Amino acid sequence: MVLEFIKSIILGIVEGITEWLPVSSTGHLILVDEFLKLHVSDNDVTNKEFIKMFDVVIQLGAIMAVVIIFWKKLFPFSKENNPKPWKKEGFGAYVNVDIMQMWFKVVVACIPAAVIGVLADDWIDEHFYNPWVVAIALIVFGVAFILVENWNKKRTPKVNDINALTYQAALIIGGFQLIAALFPGTSRSGATIVGALLIGISRTTAAEFTFYLAVPVMFGASLLKIAKYILGDAGGFTASQLGVLLIGMAVAFAVSIFVIKFLMDYIKKHDFKVFGWYRIILGVVVLLYFGLKTVIK
Repeated sequence: MVLEFIKSIILGIVEGITEWLPVSSTGHLILVDEFLKLHVSDNDVTNKEFIKMFDVVIQLGAIMAVVIIFWKKLFPFSKENNPKPWKKEGFGAYVNVDIMQMWFKVVVACIPAAVIGVLADDWIDEHFYNPWVVAIALIVFGVAFILVENWNKKRTPKVNDINALTYQAALIIGGFQLIAALFPGTSRSGATIVGALLIGISRTTAAEFTFYLAVPVMFGASLLKIAKYILGDAGGFTASQLGVLLIGMAVAFAVSIFVIKFLMDYIKKHDFKVFGWYRIILGVVVLLYFGLKTVIK
């Protein structure tokens, strides 16, 4: 079982890096599973179900890094540092109107992906959760990043602050997030950032709003996966399975702390084209690998 814990650490590192960079964490975990497959059950069906659940729930560790780093911008109930309280006295004095409005916009942006996630989660896993879809999504959105950044180079952003983000803009960003929910390999952060850039939102604001969007989306997706795993054939977690999952989440959390800070500094001076080229190269490598593997079989 020690080997499975080591695998979990490696997967946690991959998750912590790729969750926030626009290169698709789910896509990378699917690919890494091809070479570093977890084995936590002698039952093949249960083991397969655990891996599918693990690849989603491990992201909770990464999400907690967002909560810690952006806590002051995410927690709406505080009388200190509250320049815009709901009311001057009573409970309203503790409510930060700007933060509450930001959360309302997050909810609006989450609606498209939440609806599809609940209705079509199993269908998506069955039809799209494979290396071929991942590779194509990596390439397509890699090209999209390069084209959008070239087009966006001479434009001046209309929105440079989350408070200036409209509900209409939030819903449009949510529509792009839906693409990532449907096609593993797209990258949730990549899709939402591309959508935000297209409608005139600054790169920094787009990235920050993407981080906030991840909190309810991934909490919801993780709870759905855990419930299905417990209520399914597996019937719950063994101690070793729970240990593997918790280790992966803890490592993803620690790595994410550094990656989020790196990305926020990076995008102040650079665009996302380097990630576009990375996605294209990786997508081509994946297609070649699995194409050769199919021919050899």
